This record gives sequence, structure tokens and C-alpha cells, in this order.
Amino acid sequence: MLAWYQFLSAANKMLLPKIYRKPNLEKLSGFEKAIVGWKMWVTYRRLDAEKVRQVADADTRAKATQRK
Repeated sequence: MLAWYQFLSAANKMLLPKIYRKPNLEKLSGFEKAIVGWKMWVTYRRLDAEKVRQVADADTRAKATQRK
């Protein structure tokens, strides 16, 4: 899953406009709000996937240490 969200994040950076450069984010159009929402969703999912992977890696290392 992490690879998928990394891909989506990279695609967002290349393809979607940078809305944070707008002077007033409160006056975004509906389409721009959708873009912001999509980017936030992808970012949060990627961060969650990275956290899950880190926890799994730590568990694997802990089990390997216990076996020795």
C-alpha cells in the first residue's frame, strides 16, 4: 500500500496545481477545494501507511533480537 500512496503523492506533485500559493484560501472554487481535499487524503493515507510499515519493521527487528 505504501508504494501506491507514494505514487499518488508524486503524481499529485507533478500534475495538480499548487493551491497553497493562492493569497486567500477561503475563496477557493469548488474544484480547488476538491483538489485540496484529495491531496490531504492522499497525504494522510501515505503517512498512515508509513507508520504501519515502521511498526511492522520494528516488530520484525524485535522478534529477530529475541530469537538470538
